[in-house]
Amino acid sequence: MKNKSALYLLIAANAVSGFAQGISMLAIPWYFSDILDASSTFGIIYGAVTFLTLFWGLYVGTLVDRYPRKNIFLFITLSGAIVIGAVATTGYYLGEVPMPLVGLVFCATMFIYNVHYPTLYAFGQEITEKKDYGKINSIIEVQGQATSVLSGAFAAILITGVDQEFLSDLGIKNLNISIEPWSLHEIFLMDAFTYFLAFLLILMIKYSAVVIKIIDTSSIIERLKQGALFLKNTPLIFHFGVGSYAIFAMILVHIHQLMPIYVNDHLQANSAVYAGAEMLFAVGALLSGIGIRWVFKNTNTIKAIIIMMFVSLIVFELTAFTQSSIVLMFVCFILGLTNAGTRVLRITYLFNHIPNHIIGRTGSVFQTLNVLARFGFITLFSLTFFTKESNITWAYFISGLFIFISIFPLLIYYKKLVNLKPDD
Repeated sequence: MKNKSALYLLIAANAVSGFAQGISMLAIPWYFSDILDASSTFGIIYGAVTFLTLFWGLYVGTLVDRYPRKNIFLFITLSGAIVIGAVATTGYYLGEVPMPLVGLVFCATMFIYNVHYPTLYAFGQEITEKKDYGKINSIIEVQGQATSVLSGAFAAILITGVDQEFLSDLGIKNLNISIEPWSLHEIFLMDAFTYFLAFLLILMIKYSAVVIKIIDTSSIIERLKQGALFLKNTPLIFHFGVGSYAIFAMILVHIHQLMPIYVNDHLQANSAVYAGAEMLFAVGALLSGIGIRWVFKNTNTIKAIIIMMFVSLIVFELTAFTQSSIVLMFVCFILGLTNAGTRVLRITYLFNHIPNHIIGRTGSVFQTLNVLARFGFITLFSLTFFTKESNITWAYFISGLFIFISIFPLLIYYKKLVNLKPDD
């Protein structure tokens, strides 16, 4: 495999920045839901930043195709270190982080996230031989989810602290351990430091491109049109990309918006359940990244994705009609399996059917449609109806229904998608 050292440094940087980022992205929704009792306010913030990423996401694809991917990584990691570091410093000065600045960290993280992953996968494709696409995507998924497991565990400790009640919730008795919870500005400072460390790791990357990147110097509008035109001329790729994105769309809404409310209002449980469910989601995703290609080695990609979408809609509906922390843990574990498995197979399929020089722009089209869907659901689920008593279960029912509808394009074009020839 070529560019091994570059890939290892890229994955290491992704792990370092993802660790603290994962803790922050767990701490912020829980802070709004449990500490501030302001789930609707967070829903508005989440909806607003999602709407803004609609336009940002369109531009990101042109950046990924226009500029060196290494430089993009350097920019976003340094920006994250500066912005979140400034918020953490303000928190130390004031003794707490004001709500607007907590919202700013969430917004900044979401914007970085929307640049990070398109760049990560495009960079991986650029420095990897075609025969290794599946392997590299699995490695990235395994690393990302292993990081999520650790960040989920640390989030449970840092947000709540550790006392006897916390240990009892986890089924651990006769163990006398006490850890004070961290404040948000302490968590944010750690987040900023890891962004800076990731910046240094990426700075060390040296590579020779396996795929020769064709630089397009036309205007942003023209580059966007070219991405849309490619999908217009290959409608099967468009149908596949849109349909297979459904699990990912609902997972983001589930993790950032629905689950804190579900745990707080429907289950009436504490942050140990919330962080534990997130950790089990990551464990499921980790196992999926390791074994998904082996599990479906005798099954084509399209059928495998359809199977995982059906499983996802079933567990979403299970969440809607039950009231159990154990069931939530099980559901999150299964969703981790299906979301990560679908993502590995989906990205590998797109890598094999879309040229590298246009992968960012086509990804922008899919991202835009996905953002529109998420924005619609976030806006809907921000209504006060869903934050009263156990009405959040209706949000899970609707989420499962959306995945069910999204399966139809894959079923309708199944044979054509299976027989579609890869890009050479």
